[in-house]
Amino acid sequence: MKILHKYLLLGICTTVLLGACGGDKPTKTEKAEIPVEKAAVEISVLDAVIAGEWRADQAKRDEFRHPKQTLEFFGLAPGQNVLEISPGGGWYTNILAPYIKQAGGSYNAAIFEAAMGERYMAANERFTKKFADTERFGHINMVEFGPTSGALADGNIDLIVSFRNTHSWMGGGYAEKAFADFYGALKPGGVLGIVSHRLPESAEQNPKAPTGYVQVSYVKDLAQQAGFEFVAASEVNANPKDTADHPYGVWTLPPSSRSPKEGEDVPEGFDAAKYQAIGESDRFTLKFRKPK
Repeated sequence: MKILHKYLLLGICTTVLLGACGGDKPTKTEKAEIPVEKAAVEISVLDAVIAGEWRADQAKRDEFRHPKQTLEFFGLAPGQNVLEISPGGGWYTNILAPYIKQAGGSYNAAIFEAAMGERYMAANERFTKKFADTERFGHINMVEFGPTSGALADGNIDLIVSFRNTHSWMGGGYAEKAFADFYGALKPGGVLGIVSHRLPESAEQNPKAPTGYVQVSYVKDLAQQAGFEFVAASEVNANPKDTADHPYGVWTLPPSSRSPKEGEDVPEGFDAAKYQAIGESDRFTLKFRKPK
């Protein structure tokens, strides 16, 4: 399967007079051009997709989310069966689905289960409409995921990825089930990649994670209880400016940038500009593997 687009500039030999390439010495009025040789420039499918024009608005978040480095750290490769958990507005779907369409494999989305209610069903509908263009995104396989959902896959997934969702499973009381579901969906040797908002280990972890922040140790414990092996951590999505103690939790920061609503008390010292300057949250990036 060809997954690289190559642009090759070949050397050329041109002269003013016929026969110059055959060895005749140029006269004072002649100009012999030296062949130019340049190495091929290779552009990967992932690079091309990340630069896609359909991502023009979303690319503004790349400086905080580092999609190429993150996906390479998780081991994204051609031909994989990939499952994204709760893709939401599809920020990563805009990368993963076109990549997989071109590089081979399958893109699977774990959307909200029907039992979660109308608000979640409306989100599913928006997601479905947004990624209906099969010419660009290929065919997206959808499976329900939530507190009471069944199996996500029959052990045929190579890579499961989740971005900024752990607090939602904790808040819904199904974090343990979530990691067990991921374990069952993966092939032996398959990888689970988790990116979430980081709560310092010195802070107290609320099991419901109402601020959106979660400790690395808490997630490692959830994964290991489900049977996963910890592989590695990356600081690619770290943000040392984030203190993780904001009045509206992680949603105080961009892109949500929540501020006091009309008639609501303003938190002491609230300064929207300060939170804007912090940027997006400090995030951990963890890689786990299902044992072979």
